[in-house]
This record gives sequence, structure tokens and C-alpha cells, in this order.
Amino acid sequence: MLLAFSVAPSGVPSGGTRPDDASVHDAVAAAVKIVRDSGLPNQTDSMFTTIEGEWDEVFGVVKRATEAVGRYGSRVSLVIKADIRPGYSGELTAKVDRLEGALAQES
Repeated sequence: MLLAFSVAPSGVPSGGTRPDDASVHDAVAAAVKIVRDSGLPNQTDSMFTTIEGEWDEVFGVVKRATEAVGRYGSRVSLVIKADIRPGYSGELTAKVDRLEGALAQES
């Protein structure tokens, strides 16, 4: 499965304050570190982090990443989109390769 997710804190963390600029980059960095440390194929862009793996391992990583972000606010927003295609792997890059091939044929 490929799973793209975006996670961000909101509100003031218990016992703390939030910076005035309301940036969430430190919280997102904590989540991305968990993803990268998982060893699963992944990539991060400006909006989402995508992970490839089996159902339980991917959702385990998302849970840990969400919990890490929770330390930065009183609430957490989590958006998930998944492509579940049993029997396929390497789709993190293969889907893009097929797209680029199709675009090249149109030129």
C-alpha cells in the first residue's frame, strides 16, 4: 500500500506556549523523522509524506508520527489518502515512472 498523510498540531500544548509565528515545521520534522527512521520507503513533499509498506506497519508509523506531533499542540489534524493494491511493491516510484513514460509518448 501507498499511504500519503499530512499531520499538524493546533492549539497550545498542555503546560506550554506556541511560538508567535504559528509555524508547525518542528512538529512536522518530528513526524518525518519517525517515518524516515522506520526504514519503509518514503518521500516527503511540501504537503504530504508518502510511505509504502504493509497495512499494519504503515499505520503503525502514522500512529507514532501523529503521537509525536501531539506534543506540539492540544489537538492534531491528520489527513490520510491510501492506494491499496495487494501484490504490488515499489509503487512509490513506479507510478511516477509510468506517468512520465505516458507524458513522453505524447510529446
